[in-house]
Amino acid sequence: MVVLVPEVRRLKPLAWPVLPVALAVLGLHLWVNATSPYGFHRDELLYLAMGRHLRLWRMDFPPGIAMIAEGTRAALGDSLVAVRTLPAVAGALLVVAAALFARELGGGRRAQVLAAIAVAASPLFLRAAGLFQPVVFDQLVWTVALFALARLCWRPDGRWWLALGLALGVGLLVKFSIAFIGLAIVVGILATRLRRSLLGPWPWVALVLALAIGSPSLVGQWALDYPVLGQMRDLREVQLERVTPADFLVGQLLWGPGVVLAAIGLLTLLLARRWDRVRALGWTCAAAFAILLLLKGKSYYVGPVYPALFAAGAVTLERSVFRWVLGLLVLAYGAVTLPLGVPILPPERMAAYIEEIGATSALRTNTGELERLPQDYADMLGWEEQVRAVAGVYHELPEGERREAVVLAGNYGEAGAIDFFGPRLGLPGAVSPTGSYWFFGPGELPGRVAVVIGPSREDLAPFFDSLEVAGRVRHPWAVAEERDLPIFVARRPHRTLQEIWPTLAGRN
Repeated sequence: MVVLVPEVRRLKPLAWPVLPVALAVLGLHLWVNATSPYGFHRDELLYLAMGRHLRLWRMDFPPGIAMIAEGTRAALGDSLVAVRTLPAVAGALLVVAAALFARELGGGRRAQVLAAIAVAASPLFLRAAGLFQPVVFDQLVWTVALFALARLCWRPDGRWWLALGLALGVGLLVKFSIAFIGLAIVVGILATRLRRSLLGPWPWVALVLALAIGSPSLVGQWALDYPVLGQMRDLREVQLERVTPADFLVGQLLWGPGVVLAAIGLLTLLLARRWDRVRALGWTCAAAFAILLLLKGKSYYVGPVYPALFAAGAVTLERSVFRWVLGLLVLAYGAVTLPLGVPILPPERMAAYIEEIGATSALRTNTGELERLPQDYADMLGWEEQVRAVAGVYHELPEGERREAVVLAGNYGEAGAIDFFGPRLGLPGAVSPTGSYWFFGPGELPGRVAVVIGPSREDLAPFFDSLEVAGRVRHPWAVAEERDLPIFVARRPHRTLQEIWPTLAGRN
């Protein structure tokens, strides 16, 4: 077995200002979530529902977010602040991780603080840490994996191979996008002398560890006939088809002056003689960027490599006057774009602010249309009002019909809202044939009477003999598809829900 000679290094202490910066990020999110004029995001409602339907080995998505949802509910409750506490903590940890990365690369106090500020002031990381979604946890596990890789470049011993395997395994529980950084790490290893370590047992032990930890995600795909393939196909057809390599590259500029810092970091990791030993880190980040560029990914998909690149750039500029210029530009950009990172402005003021700063690109939806609010913000409006309207229709049904009535929803946002807000309003759980909800099943009632929100009359007519508009719910700032919805009472179905359910698989 060939073993690289370890290098003894004296690392500088972690700079004390890093902790206040991280705590400021945490405090900002907690304050915003306690005072925000916005509510739960549609994706958050889905992930909370996935937690209630948690089946560790039979989930169509990696079950990590559902596990976190149930753990949060049990430990902290289900208020907006409680649900978003762990993402906020993860966002603060990313700040610390960037500083630790700068320290790992030989950076002192100035480099560590610059790297921390670059993460803290970026709308990319502020937005991710402000929502209960897998994104921020994905960013954190990528960063941990890259940190373990950097350590392996200096000292390729078993502990850091195990750390790398642990990070990749947890990442597999969180999001399938961990495959991109996993493949990129393979490229980085093969392109450098770290490939000699492949002759020993530890890389393979790390691989087994990653697969063992992430096995619920893999087994769930096998058990459900690989729904991820359909999800990827739908994502490509609906959202990624219009994304070009130019869009991906230009999209990086939206993250502000920090991109310059990251570019400097990437170039020096690839070219500077001082970092010959950690060249695998540079090749890995470059490979991740290239993979996502070729696959026409969204611009934020590559975001998890930025903390490592911020760190490398900050160490490169530590003795340069330009660090002050770039640091001030990062802070200024962060201040201007703060309302784009966290929802501190109400809808009317937010729409006006975007026009004032000319950030109209932030208004483009996943499907390419321009709206009045960023899609994430519009997706945090109107859900509770919908459920109250549905509850009003449900409770107006005759008692006999109400006992057998099913509440049907046209998408996972509407269904998740009913499941979250509905119990306190006396509603049964939602039934929906879309996305993950299809895997939750049709329930036990046959659907002879249904209160339906979301689908149009044309959508429902093939399934019911009687359709009555019993209510309507409107919200001027919601996403277009949720802005004006009829609520139907549907009666006399042609077939029971249980009979028709298998034919509805794959609907979005």
